[in-house]
This record gives sequence, C-alpha cells and structure tokens, in this order.
Amino acid sequence: MSGQIDVLLYGLGAIGSFYAFVLSRSENVRLTVVARSNYDAVSAKGITINSENHGQHTFHPYRVVKSPAEASPVDYVVCAHKAIDQEEVAAQLKPVVEEGRTTFVIIQNGVGNEVAFRNRFPGCSILTCVTWVGAIQISPGIVNHTKSEDMQIGLYPNTQIDDATENQHLKTFADLLKHGKTRFKVLDDMQVQRWEKVVWNAAWNSITALTMVDTQTWLHSSKDAEPYTRRLMQEVINIARGCGVNLADDLIQKLMDKINAMPGIGSSMQTDCKNGRPMEIDVILGFPVRKSKELGIPAPYLESLYLLLCAVDGRIRAAL
Repeated sequence: MSGQIDVLLYGLGAIGSFYAFVLSRSENVRLTVVARSNYDAVSAKGITINSENHGQHTFHPYRVVKSPAEASPVDYVVCAHKAIDQEEVAAQLKPVVEEGRTTFVIIQNGVGNEVAFRNRFPGCSILTCVTWVGAIQISPGIVNHTKSEDMQIGLYPNTQIDDATENQHLKTFADLLKHGKTRFKVLDDMQVQRWEKVVWNAAWNSITALTMVDTQTWLHSSKDAEPYTRRLMQEVINIARGCGVNLADDLIQKLMDKINAMPGIGSSMQTDCKNGRPMEIDVILGFPVRKSKELGIPAPYLESLYLLLCAVDGRIRAAL
C-alpha cells in the first residue's frame, strides 16, 4: 500500500473500537473516529484494547469528533454503529462523503443494511461485512476482546461503477485488514453470509430479549421450545431463498449444534432491552418480514416476534 488513506469510523462501541485498532496499525491510515458517550475519554487517553489475540494496546486516532459535520470527505466510511435509523445516519454522513471517492464499509448485523446508503449515495461503492468478534467496552475507551475474531467481506455491487474500480476499493480495504493482522475472508456473495447470521439473530436476539432468559434456559423451558426455534429459523430461510439467496439445507442443524455446544448466552438485543436502549429490530426482523409479505411467503412466527419487539422498542424510545 502507498499513499495516505483517510478513514472515518462511525460507531465507536466495542466492535467499532476493535476495528479502529486494526485500521490504526497501518501507518498510512489517517483515522478519524466519531465518538459520543466515550468522547471525553477517547480524546484524553485514546483507545485501549485488551485482546487475547493481540495483547494490550493503547492508540490515539488522528482525530476524535462528536459528529461527521466536524470532518471532511474521506476515502472510507466504516459504519460500525448499531443498525438503527439507517436513513438518518446516512443523512448525517453526507459531510464526509464524496461520490466517486468515498467507499462505505458496513460492519453490522442484519440484512438490507446497505439500502439506505445506496439510495442516498448512488455513486459510492459499498463493502458489506459480517463479523464475529467477541468484545465489550468495559468503560469509556477501554475494550476487552476475547479470542473470537473473524470477518467475511465483499462487494455490494454497484452497476454505476466499473468492476475494476469496485474491486480496487475492496482490495485496498482488505489490505488494511491484512496489515492490521485480523482474520477475514473476501467472498463473492456476501448475502449468503448476511442471511445465515440473520437466521441466528432472528431466533436468539428476539427470544432472549422478549423472555429475558439465556439460550439454554429457553431451550430447556419446555418440550416445544426447540421445535418453535427451528420453525422460526425455517421461516427466515424460506424468505432468504425467496430473495434468491440459497441457504444450505442443513443450516438449522448446524446452528442448533452450535448453540448447544455453548453455555447459555444472552444477546446484544437483550442487553439493549435491559438497559433501555433502542434495539436493532428492523434489519434483523423488519426487513425479512417486509420481504415475506412482498413475496407471499408465510412467516407467522417471525411476524409475531417482530410485532412484539416493536411494541417493546416503542416503550423504550418513548422513555428516552
């Protein structure tokens, strides 16, 4: 790599801080981070990562801002915020976007995440990612990271941009990840990965948030709990296939084997619900529900959970 690369990271929670660390390891990256609740701590002391894979590191971004309005156009905008109010976030990012130059990197749960950015900035490339990183911000600007670390990344194709340019944007960012010594894989069709993770999240995020129990407590709560979960997952798979995303026939069994090999866990949605924060409902449940109606694919389990969570989320937002 050669030449300066300007990167703005939006969403400086645990995952955002981890990838800020990864990007900061490239000497030609000039990294600006948008911080809110941790602004004072990060401005004064930088970001500290305590990682089981990478050791302990403290680094200072080139610039810490409270809003994208304080920054200028950049080469890459990394979106690591919770996927809530995507249209509003896209609008806020306008000051740092120069179509033809800026590429979005979307590191979020859910499906349909890219739509708001493509609609507002049709001349920009979008890299879409699925990440499996175990990290928690234990205090402002201080993040603990476990051994869990993986990412899949690929293009969300833009027919207005030639393939060579799109692939160069992808290669340049992949080189930054490689230089940052994080685990990742470049894939041709990221929608398979996104929908696979949504099958997982639609089940476990929803159920743990509504019941306030962990996954194993739920599965052992009644003889019908596991069959219910499997039917819910199957509905999401049916919708994905209706959207042209060919998920494997054995996906449900693989996901159930995975959850049963783990101790009981909660979810980010459960944590948000407990702490009175808006939840990532739309990209995990709302988008699939809308697609089910559009395609005429029945999804009564998914739709019921979506409606219940919308009511809970409405109560949380009204109290803010």
